[in-house]
Amino acid sequence: MRLEGLSTAITGGGSGLGLATARRLVKAGGLVTLIDLPGSEGELAARELGEAAHFAPADVTDPEQFGAALDAADERGGLRALVHCAGAGRRMRLLDKEGNPGSLEDFEFVIRLNLIGSFNALRLGAARIARHDEIDGERGAIVLTASVAAYEGQIGQINYTAAKAGIVGMTLTAARDLASRAIRVCTVAPGIMDTPLLGRLREDVRESLAASVPNPHRLGSPDEFGLLTCQILENPYLNGETIRLDGAIRMAPR
Repeated sequence: MRLEGLSTAITGGGSGLGLATARRLVKAGGLVTLIDLPGSEGELAARELGEAAHFAPADVTDPEQFGAALDAADERGGLRALVHCAGAGRRMRLLDKEGNPGSLEDFEFVIRLNLIGSFNALRLGAARIARHDEIDGERGAIVLTASVAAYEGQIGQINYTAAKAGIVGMTLTAARDLASRAIRVCTVAPGIMDTPLLGRLREDVRESLAASVPNPHRLGSPDEFGLLTCQILENPYLNGETIRLDGAIRMAPR
């Protein structure tokens, strides 16, 4: 797909990976709708990006809110792409220090936000993209966000690993499911990215994380995530694939 004039909805678009993707798309001449929680930095980010951007507040786990935000994106030139970056973790163990079972609430929270949120992105986004005519053999594309934790989950990440592994597992099936509608589906699995969350860590911790990346010896840039996402949208033969963006890191147990 051509990025110029492309109408794209971006969840988690108020900061981090989502905002970096939005900047790339706007620079290429696209239109973006930033979907993020009410009270997030989405409105500020949209103002920063200018007239090509719009903020639509929504919780991605709420079908009614999320659907209304996607409708707002669809009204801005016809929705052709959805980049789903919204998600978060919550550390938990199977057993706590006293041997008590881990929190079912913490497990369900992370599954709901990351995995059910991604399922909502697929079904609600595809329903809107499918309304439009094909251009050069395709109607549009959806890019999900997993994590290297899907493959090498660390201690304390059992909920996050399960959610992200579920996203990886859905990718090929979703691509096959939506093939009849000429909609592509891919997933990016980032490694240690220099997002606002990592920005709150001590400098020595950040340096240690950077040193653990084989090549290059640094944290990943959100702009590199945005670059890969745009390349996926542009390349019509990329489909059903999960791409690791991690500098060849393989996470240790802790």
